[in-house]
Amino acid sequence: MVFQELVFKGFGESSSSKQGTMMKQRLEGKVALITGAASGIGEETVKLFVENGAIVVAVDVQDELGSQVASSIGLDKVTYHHCDVRDEKQVEETVNLALKKHGRIDILFSNAGIIGSLSSILELDLNDFEKTMATNVVGAAATIKHAARAMVAKNIRGSIICTTSVSAIIGGTGPNGYTTSKHALLGLVKSACSELGGYGIRVNSISPFGVATPLSCTAFNLEPHEVEDTSSSYANLKGIVLKAKHIAEAALFLASDQSVYISGHNLVVDGGFSVVHNTSTTKPNI
Repeated sequence: MVFQELVFKGFGESSSSKQGTMMKQRLEGKVALITGAASGIGEETVKLFVENGAIVVAVDVQDELGSQVASSIGLDKVTYHHCDVRDEKQVEETVNLALKKHGRIDILFSNAGIIGSLSSILELDLNDFEKTMATNVVGAAATIKHAARAMVAKNIRGSIICTTSVSAIIGGTGPNGYTTSKHALLGLVKSACSELGGYGIRVNSISPFGVATPLSCTAFNLEPHEVEDTSSSYANLKGIVLKAKHIAEAALFLASDQSVYISGHNLVVDGGFSVVHNTSTTKPNI
């Protein structure tokens, strides 16, 4: 009885406490570069990474919001920097800033993206289409290029993560340009994985279902609860509403050593939607 009490009240409690501390510090000593960091999934990921011990360089074009995110968390832990990922020079300067300030980059979360025009393929605006591709694909490619160069130069076995979408694996769930760009981004992830694995760098992606972020709410002219209601009505997994924090938690997993042998993987966070539903009869378009 004494031994049991020692185990469950003493050793058990101490072990649980230590485990909790370890779980909260899964990125201790890591430097993360996060694009699209001023709101939505990016903002949640900045907060969660810092909670887990990371130092973050937060990147966006929404300077007021980005600065607010950094100051609310602490400027000793988060540095905000303006960067339009479509401009490779700005991307290179941002990576150099991170290196100058922190000496290394261990994690890249390439999360910046736009939804683009909602128009039919019959009325497709090719200028808007190109803008969507430039942000979601070319921007990600530039960011991966320069972050990976920094990792290779420092011999860092880093983790690169891209935000794709459920629209990267099926059609009919998003606008034409967006769906095309996310399919292309998934291809980029696989291609980068095949090359960077030789340097010990892991490359993965996350494909969320409809999340009520400022980006999606603005694009579809809906309130957050309307996006969540629509997403929940089409979701296969009932009883939970997909939030930006769930995507941040997926990013944390892929960034941490818990996924040390996972590379080239597209982690689909959609509650089974893409497996169960046929888009010919189910079109959430969010």
